[in-house]
Amino acid sequence: MMMQGIRKAGQSLVGKLLIALMFGFLILSFAIWGVGDIFQGYGRNAVAIVGKNEISVEQLRTAYQNEIQLLTRQQRRPITPEVARSLGLDRRVLSRLVTEATLDQAAAKMGLAVSDETIRELIFNDPNMKNAAGTFDRNRFNELLRAIGLNEQGFVREQRAATMRQEIAEMVVGGITAPVALQELGHRLRNEKRDVDYAVLPDTAAGEIATPGEDVLKRYFEERKASFRAPEFRSANVLALTPASLADPAKVSDVDAKAHYESVKTQRFGSAERRTVQQITFPTLEEAQAAKARIEAGETFEAIGASRNIAERDLTLGTFTREGLFDPVVRDAAFALAQGAVSAPVQGGFGAVLLRVTEIEAARLKSFEEVADEVRREVATSRAAAEVTDLHDKIEDQRASARPLPEIAKEFGQTIRALGPVDSGLRKPDGTQDALLPGGEATLTAIFGSDIGIDNEAVRLPNNGGYVWFEVTKIEPPRDRGYDEVKAEVERQWRADEVASKLAAKARELIQRLDAGEAFATVVTSAGLDAEEASGLGRQDQSEPLPRNAVSLIFGTPVGKSASAAVEGEGRVLFQVKAATVSPYMRTTEEAENFERLIGSSISEDILAQYVGKLQKDLGVSLNQAAFRNATGGAQN
Repeated sequence: MMMQGIRKAGQSLVGKLLIALMFGFLILSFAIWGVGDIFQGYGRNAVAIVGKNEISVEQLRTAYQNEIQLLTRQQRRPITPEVARSLGLDRRVLSRLVTEATLDQAAAKMGLAVSDETIRELIFNDPNMKNAAGTFDRNRFNELLRAIGLNEQGFVREQRAATMRQEIAEMVVGGITAPVALQELGHRLRNEKRDVDYAVLPDTAAGEIATPGEDVLKRYFEERKASFRAPEFRSANVLALTPASLADPAKVSDVDAKAHYESVKTQRFGSAERRTVQQITFPTLEEAQAAKARIEAGETFEAIGASRNIAERDLTLGTFTREGLFDPVVRDAAFALAQGAVSAPVQGGFGAVLLRVTEIEAARLKSFEEVADEVRREVATSRAAAEVTDLHDKIEDQRASARPLPEIAKEFGQTIRALGPVDSGLRKPDGTQDALLPGGEATLTAIFGSDIGIDNEAVRLPNNGGYVWFEVTKIEPPRDRGYDEVKAEVERQWRADEVASKLAAKARELIQRLDAGEAFATVVTSAGLDAEEASGLGRQDQSEPLPRNAVSLIFGTPVGKSASAAVEGEGRVLFQVKAATVSPYMRTTEEAENFERLIGSSISEDILAQYVGKLQKDLGVSLNQAAFRNATGGAQN
């Protein structure tokens, strides 16, 4: 049959979902991993059986090698089979092949087919196949075939199968949108605000803590001996090569700096006009016109909002640049208003509205003098980026000669950082924190995954940001520490636990009084505490007295109820939730459009995964573990 509306996989939302699904592990986890060698009556050349289709050893091996080559080109360094397996590339490739076989059988069962004309149109309209004039280029097509190792017939066959898989996915999830109710729920979770009264119970509120006896501390130590164990510590020499480390802003002339400033000033140092917009929505344009007349007669915008049960704080739609307002009619009206003025009735995409602009932040452009130092650093760093690759190659040549890293650094005028001893969290033996490493967690993980005397591969920084070399110089293995060695730490921890226990008990007593109806200020004042308040608290907000764990508990506590949470280093915080509010969900903003798209994508992905999972369950999927290891070079068990 001729299928309509075919889109190339990867260029539409459904295509991206399909690609993500093919490279996922979830669908296959229940079907094949851990099944073992259950093949009977099949040749050893079959890696997997999906329904009636076999995936051969050669098919998996070829796909696996292609993925390794692709990753090698992306990373610009060799990817060994061991590294590829550690990344899970072997399982990803098999997952893709099994998913493709599943969808291919579904297409055959439904009698789907793609005409030659459709495939021809897809190929001829592919931008990768066109020349500078925008027409199909046979030479570019042949180059692509050579690069992927297919002849023309094989390529057409692959395109036909991919198109049918895309069409199945389109039929399953192509018409799915996020329900408004779900959008509103998500909006509430993201934008709900809470008002709370709170008071901090400092450590001193726990009262006097008696000095513990030796027997108490020793018993405490024995019960928690593992927590006082010394971790593994490592020392290493670290050499970082980045454009920033090579850059010399002093060598950038005024002429060059000003030329760069002129080329980027609008995008980098300019800020677009922003407006704070308020909005009242009406069922009809006539009602909006009547409300506008009442405002012209002297009634306030706030009073009109109150008559429509909109609290004053909920009138504000937000602060936007012109591009930030999704509805073009609302956007044009809002950016035509003077500050404080109320618009004529506007028929927006989601109803009739009145608008008011309460604040206008004018567009601004920073002068060259204000940003001269930053501009010089950018120019110098940009120039240094070209030097990084050259110096990287020179350093690698020296490392190939087995020269120590400090000697190489000295020869090229670079600085070695003597790291350590530190544990895997960059903590020193005395408990203080060492400075962050270039490359962050990736560099630290590589150091703790290496050994003394190993020639380590450089850690490549993201976005072509440079390289980090290291050599491990010392390893102190983890060990048990004796009581006398950690006595002071044991007493500190014992005392901290005692304080925490007493503060929790005191907070429970105060909460009982609050739940009985006593006023918050009365209760905390009687306990010698200061009453504080926080308004408009969001789920992602946090502060010193109200850290993330306390805010999370605040949003899990009903209005009018009280609770308490531990605050690291600050005792405990007691709070009572006074109010919970959320602004109306306005579907006219760019943020709302993006949120709707995000939810819709998540729903589609879940449904498509369930659909393919059900197909696989019905067809049956089995794995030949030995053939899988043979195809990917894995170790034999």
